[in-house]
Amino acid sequence: MELNVRYANHPDDVQHYTTEELREHFLIETLFTADKVQLTYSHVDRIIAGGIMPVKQSLTLVGGKDMGADTFFERREAGIINIGGAGKITLDGEVFDINPRDGIYIGMGVKDIQMESVSADNPAKFYFNSAPAHKAYPHVKIEISQANPIHLGEDATANKRTIYQYVHPAVCESCQLVMGMTMLAEGSVWNTMPCHTHERRMEVYCYFDLDEKDRVMHFMGKPDQTRHIVTANEQAVISPSWSIHSGCGTSNYTFIWGMVGENQTFDDMDHVAPEDLR
Repeated sequence: MELNVRYANHPDDVQHYTTEELREHFLIETLFTADKVQLTYSHVDRIIAGGIMPVKQSLTLVGGKDMGADTFFERREAGIINIGGAGKITLDGEVFDINPRDGIYIGMGVKDIQMESVSADNPAKFYFNSAPAHKAYPHVKIEISQANPIHLGEDATANKRTIYQYVHPAVCESCQLVMGMTMLAEGSVWNTMPCHTHERRMEVYCYFDLDEKDRVMHFMGKPDQTRHIVTANEQAVISPSWSIHSGCGTSNYTFIWGMVGENQTFDDMDHVAPEDLR
């Protein structure tokens, strides 16, 4: 298990970062590596985000010095959404078939975790978010048909999209993690515009379903001090609570959002009108 650590950044400092520094601090450039658990630990609300891609072998999550716990889930919960081929996840002997676009909530306390792909030719890509937890809630498999859909946007503003809430109070119980997936319609390229911040929660965006040549411009920063990070397929951006988080792509795309923080109220947002952005 490879665990990269990122520290928190003050917004007044961030406005002086170069492009390279922005990418170093906020972009998770490599999510999926064959037969590796590739994770990033952010000190912003202590979220862990990353990718798990079993190809020829089963993969697991472990505790130890990096985690400050004997087992990974001793004091943590997690959500996974599979953006690759069919896979299986075994939690203390209980087997869950995790097909493409399926998700799963993993509650605190599980000790033995095994993740594998059904076919090495089309491996699973388990996108992973984890947060500190205070209570053990039941594991829940969540198919996309069981996720809570919200339809937003319109063709005229190029932001027609469907938000699927997976780990969310409307679907399953969790301590603090909220997680879902947003799919943009063909011809739509803007997400989360008008944009917002939420002072009580941070967020990580994972962009995918992009062709090799396509990119998403992820906009971040304080509303009056915006910056951008150019992202490619299967890359993620850490978004602190003080930062806007919005994107515009060279084509339509899909992204997974994961939120960690003080509350789970999805619409607890401080909206920013486009004319107030700088």
